[in-house]
Amino acid sequence: MKKQGKATTDAVEILRRRYFDGKAERTKVLEEARANDEIARDILALRTKAGLTQAQLGRLIGTTASVICRLEDADYEGHSLAMLRRIGAALHHRVEVRFVPVRRSA
Repeated sequence: MKKQGKATTDAVEILRRRYFDGKAERTKVLEEARANDEIARDILALRTKAGLTQAQLGRLIGTTASVICRLEDADYEGHSLAMLRRIGAALHHRVEVRFVPVRRSA
């Protein structure tokens, strides 16, 4: 029998329980999507704050606007540390990589 949690009306919590609790592969995919989204948002925010277009940032780091566009897409999965460092340097930031504990679902 499935263990029932405390009753809730929180839609996000209901969806999490229904689609992710006890489903390690789905949780892994969700975490990867969150990480890709965070990277894309960070690049976009830094570029925008610097007042640069995608083409201008591309020229600064020796690539094209289409590459920057892909990097700012939350669905893009090909971020390389070297490219992120080039972007960071051009925008006067450094890249930090952290290892954090994996959240275990009950």
